[in-house]
This record gives sequence, structure tokens and C-alpha cells, in this order.
Amino acid sequence: MRLEANLYQHQTLKLAMTQELTQAIALLQYSAQELTSFLEMKAMENPLIQLESSNVKLLDPHHAYPKNKRLNYSERDQKSWLEQIAEPSKSLQDYLFMQLTMKALTGKQKYLINQIIYNLDPNGYLTIDLEEISKLCGTSLVEAADCLEMVQQLDPPGVGARNLQECLLLQIERVNEAPPLVKTIIQDFFLEFAERKWKQLARKLSIELSEIQQAADYVQTLEPRPGSHYQTEKPHYVVPDLIADIQDGELSLHLFEKHLPTVHFQKDYYQAMSTYKDKQVKDFLKDKTQDFHWIRRSLEQRKETLIKVGISIINWQQDFFFKGPSYLKPLTMRDISEEIGVHESTVSRTVREKYIQTPFGTFELKTFFSTGLASSTFSDQEQTSAVQVRKTIQELINNEDKSRPLSDQKIADLLKQLGMEISRRTIAKYRDQLKIPSSSKRKRYD
Repeated sequence: MRLEANLYQHQTLKLAMTQELTQAIALLQYSAQELTSFLEMKAMENPLIQLESSNVKLLDPHHAYPKNKRLNYSERDQKSWLEQIAEPSKSLQDYLFMQLTMKALTGKQKYLINQIIYNLDPNGYLTIDLEEISKLCGTSLVEAADCLEMVQQLDPPGVGARNLQECLLLQIERVNEAPPLVKTIIQDFFLEFAERKWKQLARKLSIELSEIQQAADYVQTLEPRPGSHYQTEKPHYVVPDLIADIQDGELSLHLFEKHLPTVHFQKDYYQAMSTYKDKQVKDFLKDKTQDFHWIRRSLEQRKETLIKVGISIINWQQDFFFKGPSYLKPLTMRDISEEIGVHESTVSRTVREKYIQTPFGTFELKTFFSTGLASSTFSDQEQTSAVQVRKTIQELINNEDKSRPLSDQKIADLLKQLGMEISRRTIAKYRDQLKIPSSSKRKRYD
């Protein structure tokens, strides 16, 4: 065998993931808050970067702004800064302790009640056994029970309950007009009632099904989570990255950047440091200048890509912007990537945690990507989206005969008549997503 060393030349194409390219990809997928944090960090590292921030009034993502009224962000409301100050919130515990301030309690009772109140979950239910409370406080079980009764007499009615049954009973006992039958059913036949074994229950109580239906209607007026109204979680606000506006029947799109800091070059610092002849200083200035220009280029590329993706989404989803969310069409990220000539992963990074303000409210860009469902009467361009199917299911159930509610199979048959080929199991899945109970639990006995 003859072995020889030879030189061969061949051409290959590969992508080298430089540090700048890696950072550019990360910058593209940053949300507004993440991008702001990144720029602030860069400004601390690079003395040539100066950030200029502007305060902006936050938008409620669930609010629908008028179609014909363009928001003027340049006119600052003199009181808008007050709206961004955290509003003092009252927790459930604070509300309960406030009601106890006028009660004459012994030190032992205060200690027991503190243990009870601080062991309530956000819904107002007691999450610890009375036996454990009495052991922790070194008191008798009777004393612990007496203190729990004090808490259960406070507002909101039902607070301090250990389960749903007790929560409902506490509320029923506080209301004089509660029908006597309701207390009997909840107290002695709660499981049969909750599982809707109403025919069996009617025979036991020798009453009509319509009377149980009336009791059920009353129970629906009670609050199963009495403490939920006192949760201290702040409302979620977002600032849109894009604004889609309708002017004279025309749809326009523009970037909204006032929530982002503006990047400036520190000329004074650069000129002052340039006077030094030290090589390390010159290398430092060169490196930081390149860093500044890279950030400016990456920000411009981010804007350009975001605008391209936004325009493409609008082109695909025009009915959504003119008629409303129920007209959302099937759309994939591949559709967008092919239209604007970028990789699908680029679209995915672009829409991550980005928002667009529309005439019908503020939505996350991911909202506009909905899979299509098979349809016998729609063309490929007019497929039925999952959103439309859920809307149709909701409408069918809203208009059904409550004494003979539609089964999942019946809904599937009706959708088929409308040209939507949906399986019974898919109907059940969408119904669960809409938080609609099964047909047996929707039936009424009026």
C-alpha cells in the first residue's frame, strides 16, 4: 500500500456563530423589558453608550380602543404618572384583622386567631387542621374551634371554611332568605347534589326535580372562593411594540418605541479620551466604538424584522383587524417566514413576548398563529381556524334547549353541516378549554 501526502482544494459553505451573531439573535427575541435591561447593562459596561429614557403610560391589554381615534402619545397627560404609582392593596388577612380590632380578645385568642388567619389560602380556605393549630399554640381543641368560629363569622361570608361544603353552608346560614331545602341538600346530600344524581336525590327527599333545580340556581349565587377578591396580585399591563391603526378605511402599522431607551454616542467622552496617546486607551476606545455600532445595527435590524413580520401578519389577518378576533384565520410561522424570506426560527424569535395594539385591544403576536382544521366547504385559503370552531361551539351551546342540551356528538354533527369536520373528542377538548360542562351537567329541570 502506498501512502502519500497531497494537497487538495475544495469549497464549502458554513455559518460561523460569532459572538456578535449570537448576541444579535438574542437581541431579536428580547421582550421590551429584557431589551431595556440589556441596554442598561451595556451602558454600564461601555462609557460610549448613553441611554435616554422616556416614561410612557401603560396600556391595559384587554381594553379595546376606538377604531377612529388614534392615540396621541406625544401629548402627555399631566396626571398619568399618578396612575403608575402602586395602589395600596388590602389583602384578605389585612381585611380580617381590621374587623377584629374592635373585639375584646385575650392573648391566647389573638395567638390562635393569628395562626388561623395566616393559614388561609388565597381563596379563604383553612389549610391546616385544628388539631395542629391547638398543638402549635398549646391550647385545647375546643379553644381552637371557638377561635375558628370567630373567624368564620367575619366577612367575606364563607371565609375560614375547610372545604367547599362548609364554605357554602357558612354563606347559607348568613342569609335569611335562603330556602330551607338548600341547607338540607348541601348539609346532608352534598355529594349526590354535586354529582348531579338529582333523580335519586328527588326520590329520597320526595320532591320534584324542578325544586332541586331551584336550589342549584340559588347555590350558583354563592361564592365558592370568598377570599379571591382580596388577592394582592397587581393587574398585568403591557406596552405594545406595534400599533395597527385604521384611518379612513385604511390599515396602517407603525412601531411604538417610546417605551424603549434611545441609544446615543458619548462624543464628549470619546473626544476627551482620544487625546491620550496610550495604546491601551486607543484599543479600549476602538473596542467600545465597535460595540456601540454593533448595538445600533442590531437594533435597526430588530426594528426592520419586527415591521416585516407585523406587515405580513396584517396581510394574512386583515379580517381580524377590521372585523374582530372571531375572524382569525389559520396561520403558521412558516407562512410568514416564506413570505418575508427569513427562517421560521427568526419569526418565532421575533414574535416572542411582543405585542400589537389593534382596534379591538392589545394582543400578543403569537395570538395570530392558529392551526387550520379540515373543512369540506372552505378552500385552502379559507380554512376554519380553531378559534372559529370554539366560537361556533360556544354559540351552539348558548342557544341550545337547556332541557335537552347538545351532546358532543350532536355538536360534531351540527359542525359537519356547517362544513367543519371535527371529531367528538376534539369537541370535548374545546369544550373543556371553554370551561363548559358536559351535556349531563348543563341539563335543567325547570
